[in-house]
Amino acid sequence: MGMKNQTWVSEIVLLGFQNLHNFKVPVFSLFLLIYILTVWENVLIIVLVAFSRNLHSPMYFFLQQLSACDLLESAIILPILLQTVIYEKVTLPFIGCMMQFSSFAVPEDFECLLLAVMAYDRYVAICIPLRYTSIMSHRVCVTFILISWLLSFMFALGLASTVASLQFCNQNTINHFFCDFFPLLELSCSDTFLVYINIILESIPLVLFPFILISVSYMCIAHAILKIVSHTGRQKAFSTCSSHLAVVSMFYGTLIALYMAPPRKESQTTSKVLSLLYTVVTPLVNPLIYSLRSKDIRKIMQRVLNGTK
Repeated sequence: MGMKNQTWVSEIVLLGFQNLHNFKVPVFSLFLLIYILTVWENVLIIVLVAFSRNLHSPMYFFLQQLSACDLLESAIILPILLQTVIYEKVTLPFIGCMMQFSSFAVPEDFECLLLAVMAYDRYVAICIPLRYTSIMSHRVCVTFILISWLLSFMFALGLASTVASLQFCNQNTINHFFCDFFPLLELSCSDTFLVYINIILESIPLVLFPFILISVSYMCIAHAILKIVSHTGRQKAFSTCSSHLAVVSMFYGTLIALYMAPPRKESQTTSKVLSLLYTVVTPLVNPLIYSLRSKDIRKIMQRVLNGTK
């Protein structure tokens, strides 16, 4: 039994994006700029919500948590991505690769749960507005967030321990820019059937249930909006949901396309592009979507800018 679970590979090589040649510096500069903007935008959202009284509501509290999640995700992925671009490959110790995999799984799992919580918040605000304050109290919101983080840690550590228990014999090269689930399984010389069953079972509470909750919430919201007689009232109700819908569509669209479709070796380029969308582009775009759609955030940012002049 001791030899069965032995890991023979001590290092993992990430190839990142090969054959960039003369485009190496421009691509590195682009990703570095994205990283800087992502950090700046998400830190700004966190600070604005923390110190602005007008943003002390459940919706902005959840937005603050989403920004913290995006910030953590970027810090885990982008530094290694930048190294793969400039050096064409990066060598990580096996335990470092597993740490990146498990660390990245935490904010990903959390975002799945958080988006469902945000959808429920919008449902209560539009469909049960008179009871909104009592249902979505600060204590309830904090409880939702704590439970989501706790479940995310539990599921991520469980999956990481399952993957780490596999045998990794000879191959140690991953044609990717981070230690992702399917690329790691392709390296293993063990039978990965049970690991696939595990990821399917975990996807039910982490992806399927939240997706169903989001879908049902928005069906109820759409029904409630159609009952509003005033065109202005309809527009206002829809504007409070459009930002969240855009984020959900982008996040779940790439997640389902990447992890629910069967992996194929010939689709490695497609896989890397989809991974870029939800690991690099989404954390950059999320604050922009919410800040552009939110009048409260725009007003506060204008006050801040006017105060610095």
